[in-house]
Amino acid sequence: MEESCSTQVIDGNGEFNVKGLQNFANSVDLACCGLSYAVVAIMGPQSSGKSTLLNHLFYTNFREMDAFRGRSQTTRGIWIAKAVGIEPLTIVMDLEGTDGRERGEDDTTFEKQSALFALAVADVVLINMWCHDIGREQAANKPLLKTVFQVMMRLFSPRKTTLLFVIRDKTKTPLEYLEPILREDIQKIWDAVRKPQAHKDTPLSEFFNVEVTALSSYEEKEEQFKDQVAQLRQLFFHSISPGGLAGDRRGVVPASGFCYSAQQIWKVIRENKDLDLPAHKVMVATVRCEEIANEKFSSLMINEDWLALEHEVQEDAVRNFGKRLSSILDNFLSGYDAESVFFEENVRSSKRQQFLSKALQLVHPAFISQLGHLRVKSLVSFKTQLEQSLRRGEAFAASVRTCTESCIIEFDKGCSDAAIRHANWDASKVRDKLHRDIEAHVSFVRNDKLSELKATYEKQITAALAEPVESLFEVGGSETWASIRKLLKRETDVAISCFSPALSGFELDQGAFDRMLQNLKDYARSVVEKKAREEAGKVLMRMKDRFNTVFSHDSDSIPRLWTGKEDIKSITMEARSESLKLLSIVAAIRLDEKPDRIESILFSRLLGGTTSISSRNSDTANSGDPLASSSWEEVSPENTLLTPVQCISLWRQFMAETEYTVSQAISTQKSALPLPSFCCIFAGESSEGTDGHSWGVPEWHSCWIYFHLIKVPPNCYGSSSTASC
Repeated sequence: MEESCSTQVIDGNGEFNVKGLQNFANSVDLACCGLSYAVVAIMGPQSSGKSTLLNHLFYTNFREMDAFRGRSQTTRGIWIAKAVGIEPLTIVMDLEGTDGRERGEDDTTFEKQSALFALAVADVVLINMWCHDIGREQAANKPLLKTVFQVMMRLFSPRKTTLLFVIRDKTKTPLEYLEPILREDIQKIWDAVRKPQAHKDTPLSEFFNVEVTALSSYEEKEEQFKDQVAQLRQLFFHSISPGGLAGDRRGVVPASGFCYSAQQIWKVIRENKDLDLPAHKVMVATVRCEEIANEKFSSLMINEDWLALEHEVQEDAVRNFGKRLSSILDNFLSGYDAESVFFEENVRSSKRQQFLSKALQLVHPAFISQLGHLRVKSLVSFKTQLEQSLRRGEAFAASVRTCTESCIIEFDKGCSDAAIRHANWDASKVRDKLHRDIEAHVSFVRNDKLSELKATYEKQITAALAEPVESLFEVGGSETWASIRKLLKRETDVAISCFSPALSGFELDQGAFDRMLQNLKDYARSVVEKKAREEAGKVLMRMKDRFNTVFSHDSDSIPRLWTGKEDIKSITMEARSESLKLLSIVAAIRLDEKPDRIESILFSRLLGGTTSISSRNSDTANSGDPLASSSWEEVSPENTLLTPVQCISLWRQFMAETEYTVSQAISTQKSALPLPSFCCIFAGESSEGTDGHSWGVPEWHSCWIYFHLIKVPPNCYGSSSTASC
């Protein structure tokens, strides 16, 4: 397994370990890398998790603080190691914390020297900082950065170093809000430092690339921390390539001269007497108050009273929730105040507010759960009250208003009970959610009730129209559609007169009200249209029934006997005419009283003789024939039930299927006439029968019928001898 080769390059007294650095370089084959290597350093407050971050980020094995033994100095001096599994070769530097108590508040020279060393040697410098320090004037690292910027320009020629600010223990505040504040702070420090004349107008970007990232708390959200570090690790692969984290670095020392270069840089820094910066009590106060606040927060997380309240509120709404939670927070705030009383007031107050903010973040989900239970209870109450009101027959809209007002008052009372003194938490979002839930339920019930009401009147309309319309189509008279229109208007008006008052209780807007009425009217029309389409589908059967009725019965509905006196041709024409009327009636929907020529066209073309119906192979597709079309001239496609072409097809089928009935009638009538003794027909000659009737060629067909009716043997056809017949 690849080793990180951890080595202390500078000890706590500032002594440079020349032999140790050279051994490290030999172990990792640094000299062979040429310019293909990178150096990454980390700086920041003591016990801020620098070593922990490096170990997770680069798989090194720097010594980490034992949290169970309290905060203390872990890293002394400067240590280096090889990043495991990252290309190109990356050297990692772990620096001693910048505000360790072990050195005392006045001995900060080494801290600043090591920071300068890191900035001078490294391509990328990770600056570990607390999330709560962002935007603070006296935040940790700010004075140090100021000094670093000043001395960096004076000691070294500009080399493009990437400053990667790592925000630790990130809160819920999004990074996109934190980053601009941090960048503004950095720019202010840069603008404020005194610069030599050579760099008076040099922008910060000439010396540094500034990048910002954020990590969750390692102690509180370990898995999330590890995932974020794993993503951050990807930035260090090929970091010196163009576009990489240190892709535009300058003044790189060849790898073979790295050890000597580092030794000389440290020598220059150690000999510079101007690095004696004033001590910063704020740093100590920051760390210690942070420790106290973290201890109190950790105790709060496992406090029995808090855990009991949290458990209760997960199950149901808790009475006196706000009072109980306020009491718990008061106890921990009092404990913090007692332990931090001797530290600088500004720092103490700032850390107290940060502790309270974290505590409120911890307990806020319980508050939201309490509001959630209150919302559910209020919604259930609303549903029950509304159902009872509607059962009593009260108007829908009025019931909704009364029940809504009652439930919102109940919810607001519960919210007042859940409030705490330490935060002005806003319950408006949950209240708005309750309103949306009520509106959604009202909409559901309204739609359900309207659907029931609509279905009732649609059923009423169907009962009032379906059978009468069908009867009118069966009769099939010249006033069929006029009667249907009259029936439709009457029944629709009756339904609307009852439906409209029923809708008024819902207090719909005028547009919705009008649509409901129109939909009912449209439904009534659709019932008629549906019946019309059904009749069009069985018109052939209706036509044949009508034909048989008219053809086989006289005007008094007495069956015809076909005695020989009947005019079969006229009767046939009358029967066909009545059948054709049925076809013309169902050829189109005529609810709008628009005139059309369907009946006249059908009668003139199918009964008038201009179109041959008996010939099944006749050509009806000529351009001058109105029946040779897929549409009627005066009728829209949606109102067309049978196209002209379909009418022709149905008529032909009708004629074919009724031809036998006519033939049977003719046969029956002929059988009732006196028959000749014989009938011998010769082409071009005439003969005389035994009854004295003269039979000639023009009467060939009639004579054939006689032969057929008396079943004369075939050998008699055309015979010249009566004896042979």
